[in-house]
Amino acid sequence: MTDKQKLVVLIGPTAVGKTKTSIELAKAFNGEIISGDSMQIYKRMDIGTAKISTSEMEGIPHYLIDIREPDESFSAAEFQELAREKIKEIAGRGKLPIIVGGTGLYIQSVLYDYHFSEAATDNSFRENMEKRAEQFGNQVLHEQLLEIDPKSAERIHPNNIRRVIRALEVFHCTGKTMTELQSEQQVEARYDAAIIGLTMERDQLYERINKRVDMMLKEGLLFEVQQLYQQGLIDCQSIQAIGYKELYDYLYGRISLDEAVENLKQNSRRYAKRQLTWFRNKMAVDWFDMTGIENQADLEKKIVEISFYLEGKLQLKSN
Repeated sequence: MTDKQKLVVLIGPTAVGKTKTSIELAKAFNGEIISGDSMQIYKRMDIGTAKISTSEMEGIPHYLIDIREPDESFSAAEFQELAREKIKEIAGRGKLPIIVGGTGLYIQSVLYDYHFSEAATDNSFRENMEKRAEQFGNQVLHEQLLEIDPKSAERIHPNNIRRVIRALEVFHCTGKTMTELQSEQQVEARYDAAIIGLTMERDQLYERINKRVDMMLKEGLLFEVQQLYQQGLIDCQSIQAIGYKELYDYLYGRISLDEAVENLKQNSRRYAKRQLTWFRNKMAVDWFDMTGIENQADLEKKIVEISFYLEGKLQLKSN
């Protein structure tokens, strides 16, 4: 049996400090970074997704950022395929692949041998579903999926009609839901991965989230959202992202700007809580506490701690 490819994964809730930490680790271990964020794949959605800037990259190559238009759908299966290609490319150059992000399902799909499309297909059924969606709307099919597979319906946006139809097709062909089939899979680790989680005392994390939202607005988040709105991007998977859907409610005239901002902060805090819960329940993570880290000197001390862990875990050598 061949040795598995070494891989570093850096996860954690929004605003915990993943970006700066990932850059320092990439510099220390000759690494290149694959974004594990489901929304940073979209072009022109920069501020609201906290997308890393070119200057912040400090020369470290980044992948799977700005690879889709905002009106395109994207799935965990697509991410799995693209990320694994990038891991192979990075390793082929003698570099260490580092996945960084907060979208748990996407990252999990890469680490383990989940098979998203091995169920039988029925082209005739699929064509009938496509015609039905055209005639009656996407919501009708999504409601049908909700009845037979609530968990898949929760994950899949109604306008991601290709994935909705695929989930219905799987049930039609096998008599089992996509959720049932995935739970039955024998999940084996594909890589020799060190999964590092960054956490933080709740009050400090929530304060950082609130400040980040304020900074996003100063940097032009509302203008960014207005541009997407004016381009006619309404019923898209991308616009369901936190930071966009709240300001769309303001642009629709449903709520005031102050209410939209408060909703954005609240939804971001709730999302951070869900992220932590998901990572703790679904993945074997080695956690590092970022509480109290306020400057570069504090961060460098934490990087030393994490680097020491990585050297032992994966037998890596830092620069």
